[in-house]
Amino acid sequence: MSETDEKQESAVKELRALMQKKEDAGEDAGKSVAERMLDKPDAILLRFIRARKYDVTRAYELIKGYVRFREHYPELFENLTPEAVRSTIEAGYPGILSSRDKYGRVVLLFNIENWDYEEITFDEILRAYCVILEKLLENEETQINGFCIIENFKGFTMQQASGIKPTELKKMVDMLQDSFPARFKAVHFIHQPWYFTTTYNVVKPLMKGKLLERVFVHGDELESFFKEIDADILPSDFGGKLPAYDGKATAEKLFGPRIESEDTAL
Repeated sequence: MSETDEKQESAVKELRALMQKKEDAGEDAGKSVAERMLDKPDAILLRFIRARKYDVTRAYELIKGYVRFREHYPELFENLTPEAVRSTIEAGYPGILSSRDKYGRVVLLFNIENWDYEEITFDEILRAYCVILEKLLENEETQINGFCIIENFKGFTMQQASGIKPTELKKMVDMLQDSFPARFKAVHFIHQPWYFTTTYNVVKPLMKGKLLERVFVHGDELESFFKEIDADILPSDFGGKLPAYDGKATAEKLFGPRIESEDTAL
């Protein structure tokens, strides 16, 4: 994606003009988009332009999706601050690798084995994703190279499978599809049991072709997985050569040290 200052400037200008035009036309969606996004700095609008390879019309559609997702699921964004999701990220939901993969993408991890959905709800995990995506998308390399997600379903229980509601799965797919200026380049499932198919079949019809092509379901045959993701950058709980994943260290890198006074009476 060859970028010059002129190219960036002209695309941002065009996008602002398009937002203004849609608002002036009196479309409801146009009004919502203009209210939330017209005053945003150029750097933020550029994320949407990059995510759609400088096609300004498609960038506008993505902004529309971004605004719609926030209006449709307000519960995900209520009091959404780094501190509100910190303990979820410390628990590793989701995890973030400190090294990029060989394609320069940020790798997000999800290890379902120890997930207790009564303790950490599905919504809390999605809230953590929302904070993480916004934070990581401040980086231009990440805007351009995108994300890869690895879902380790080893130890996924039937109880967990039946505890996840179809509406929650839809919310997750909506998040991955046209709701963030993020390029999700690959989603890898590993070690999933046979009944994972039931959960996956709920999600499949909600996914557009482009996302479906980027989902890889490996099971326990990990040869093709390790061709894509180098074991040298993976923690041991994902079959890699590094120590087990440490969510506390990640939270500290993202948000700085925890303020200890939280745990005291004073």
